[in-house]
This record gives sequence, C-alpha cells and structure tokens, in this order.
Amino acid sequence: MLLLKKLSFLNQRHHILFLSSWYPSRVLPNNGDFVQRHAEAVATKHQVTLIHVISDENLAAPIEITENNINDVRTLIAYVKVSSNPIIKLYRFFSAYLNLIKRVGKFDLTHLNVIYPVGLIALYLKWFKKKPFIVSEHWHKYHKPFCNAFKFWEKSIIKLVAKNASHICPVTNNLGDAMKNFGVKNNYTKVPNVVDTNIFKPKEKIHKTFNIIHISSMDVVKNVSEILKVISKINAKKIDFKFFLIGENANDFKSLSDKLTINSKNIFFINQLPQQDLVTYLQQANVLVLFSTIENSPCVILEAFSCGIPVISTDVGGVSEHFPKDFGTLIPANDSNVLLDELIKNYESSKTVLKEDMHTYIEQNFSKKSVAKQFTKVYLSVLKK
Repeated sequence: MLLLKKLSFLNQRHHILFLSSWYPSRVLPNNGDFVQRHAEAVATKHQVTLIHVISDENLAAPIEITENNINDVRTLIAYVKVSSNPIIKLYRFFSAYLNLIKRVGKFDLTHLNVIYPVGLIALYLKWFKKKPFIVSEHWHKYHKPFCNAFKFWEKSIIKLVAKNASHICPVTNNLGDAMKNFGVKNNYTKVPNVVDTNIFKPKEKIHKTFNIIHISSMDVVKNVSEILKVISKINAKKIDFKFFLIGENANDFKSLSDKLTINSKNIFFINQLPQQDLVTYLQQANVLVLFSTIENSPCVILEAFSCGIPVISTDVGGVSEHFPKDFGTLIPANDSNVLLDELIKNYESSKTVLKEDMHTYIEQNFSKKSVAKQFTKVYLSVLKK
C-alpha cells in the first residue's frame, strides 16, 4: 500500500504556478522567451499557469488583463498604466499580481523565474498562502563586474528571496557559482535551457556557399561590432561566403557594415524571427558564431547543435558546460584574430559533421521531455516534505 501511494505521488500531475520577472508580451515579444520554453516543457507533465505583469505606455486604463492558452500553458498577463510615481507604480503592480493570483485558483508550488524583482510575490505566496517556491535563474548580472551595479536594497531583496526558496536551479553551474559568490545561499541543482527538438533538427544543405550565421539580442555583450570587423577581413580575402546577422534591431549594424566596406551581396540583416522561420537559416548554415563577453547558456548554441551545425564561441560563463569538443570550437574572449583563423579553418575543412549525433545529444539533455523530467524531480523533492 505504501509503495502504491509513493508511485501515485511520483506520477501525479501537479499544478505549477510560473511567476516570471521576464516573459514574452505584446510590449516585449521576445523578452524571456527561454522562460516560456521552460513553462511549455513543464506543461508536458503538469498543469502550468503563468502570471506576469508589465507596464504598457499605450494603456489608458490603470490595468488590463489578458488570458490565453499558449502551448498548454495558461498565460495570464496584466498590463499596467505607466506612472513616474514609484509608490503608484508599486501599488499598481502589486494589485495586478493579487488580481492574477486570485484568477489562478488552487496550485501546488510556485516556480519563480529570475529572482529580482518579482521574487517579492513569491515571498508573499509563501508567507501568506503557504506555497513553497523554487527558483530558476538566467541573469548574467550575478557575474563580475555586472553584480557591482546592484544597489544595496536590491541585493538585500535577492538574498531574502533566495533564503526562503526551497531550491535554486541555475541554467549552468557557472551561474550557480556566481550566485554563491554573490551571497545567495541555498540548495542548487542545474536545470538547463530547452530546445524544441521537433523544430530544430538536421536537414541537408542545399547550396554550396559557405554560410556564417550569428543570432542574438544584439546587446553590447554580444560583441556584434567585433564580429563584423572579422567578417570584413573575410570579405577582403575574396572567400565565397554569406553572413546572416539575425536578431532584434539587426539593421542598426548596417551603417557599420558599410563603413567596413563589406560587400552587400555577402551580408544579410534579418530582424527577430519566430523559431519556425529561424530554423531554416540554421539548417543551411555552415557555422554559427558567438563572440560574447559574457554568457550563461545561450539557447542558440544548443539549437545549432540540434540542427547539426558546429559553433565557434567564446569560452565565457557557462558555455563550455554544454559544448562537446567535437561540436565546434571554444576561443578566448575578445580575440578577433583567433575568430578569423577558426572561420577560415571551417571554410577550408573537409571534415564531416556528425549531425545526427549532435541532435541526439540535445534530445537527451535539453528536449522538453528531458527538462520536464529534471524539473519534476526538483518539484517532488519540495512537495514531499
């Protein structure tokens, strides 16, 4: 009888409340899309409701709530009217969260994503509703020197929330180490980002042109301007290549490309794409390039591997934790000469990439099924207490 009860508990479908500081919305359509993938992975094994609050400068009313079912995730987003008064802003956000929580109904556990600032709501749910919570963390700001920018009261909130969490799940051990050095103490278990292996899969390359691809948010830490300088040197060598720069505001780099005299026939600026369209570019690439100064676990590297595409990336943050040596090359940060050499090596190489092996590695470790299983283990360890 005891064994049957244990098996029943292990197989039970729990109601998990995803509470996220970052999440895609009509205001920021791509913000925290990796959190959305976590939620959708968990929804394959459990009931998932997501709540998120964000300011909307186009809103006339004080608050507007939308509800949608997106890939089996009940998604409740509250949009609040912008206010320059911090007290009014705090009141509107807290009121919005209380409204959303009321709509959620009964749930078993809170899954907090990104401690600051919405971790205060997780604390409220623990202290007043007796709901335990775990944390998934993605933020590079715990790394030095970025962590020095936190204000004293921000650090205090982060440490208080973390102290009250039942478990912390960084996407890399490297991020976990940075959080511990920052003073965030708790039980840690790495749970990585998710790749939709049904979308990102190998496909035979159609054209012989050497295709280089970079996909990112185009933030300053992505070092896009330095990548373009390397591309300009490849352009000068008269190599038959195409470079695809894909991401939000990619067109902002067109003026630099012109200044570097990169042939317009060799470079393409493409705005942010949904995954179903992005995969087409990855599948036809020869190599993905990341030249970031800091990273945790870029989804795009895992997506490239899932398509059987090798990667050249700087060896920063937690990148090396999910980077088998035969899947590409890790290079020092800010060393553009090494990046140039590696790109030329890739162009000249006749080495056959084992695409199916790369896809299998991602499927076993980063698929929805795998990540859902990893989170379920953490959930059960908390709920059985």
